[in-house]
Amino acid sequence: MKTATFKIWRGDAQDGRFEDYSTEVSEGMVVLDAVHKIQASQANDLACRWNCKAGRCGSCSAEINGMPRLMCMTRLSDLPLEKSVTIQPMKSFPLVRDLVTDVSWNFKVKTQIKPFKPRPPDRPDGTWRMGQADVDRVREFRKCIECFLCQDVCHVLREHHQYDEFIGPRYLVYVAALEMHPLDTEDRLPELKQAHGVGYCNITKCCTSACPESISITDNAIIPLKERVVDDFYDPLGKLWKWVRSKSKT
Repeated sequence: MKTATFKIWRGDAQDGRFEDYSTEVSEGMVVLDAVHKIQASQANDLACRWNCKAGRCGSCSAEINGMPRLMCMTRLSDLPLEKSVTIQPMKSFPLVRDLVTDVSWNFKVKTQIKPFKPRPPDRPDGTWRMGQADVDRVREFRKCIECFLCQDVCHVLREHHQYDEFIGPRYLVYVAALEMHPLDTEDRLPELKQAHGVGYCNITKCCTSACPESISITDNAIIPLKERVVDDFYDPLGKLWKWVRSKSKT
């Protein structure tokens, strides 16, 4: 057993400060274990959101030594315990208290995205024919646990506060999962260009680096969406093809 010091943010949106707590830590412990130990013995009123403690629910997101991470998946053995471990709430969302932030904005954003709209079945038994490659392409996006660490680290939200113009990387991944689904027929490109603000992303890949599920957010979701918007609105040949298709349907 050895002792480690944790600097934990305490307070609410009006006032707060870092407070130091020392506690014994042992092999195999994660940051959330230490927070629970401090709650039990020194700070019963410390507010901390968590649920599964297995990296599946995304509830315990925080910033550990300045990096957005899941507390339940950050091992103390991977941190320099000779220094104080700093734990603070995510910066991109309103602070409720201590380590808890209000992430309800994200769920409001999700309601603004056009839902899945499948094409009619192409088989007599009411099922669809799909290529395995098309299925595999969107499977990666389904791994998202909505921890919102990608939203937290995104500079468009974190530094520029463009909450009304940009839906953030998590929901660009959600749109990509719909747009690239082999059965989907909905057109979300006008919203991506305007209301969803895909053009605000300048591809720094900070969201990809923060993702605990190792989703290639930038390369596999955001860049392909940008390409679709460019093809649809700025490529002259693409515009011509759309015009020809529209005429062929009349």
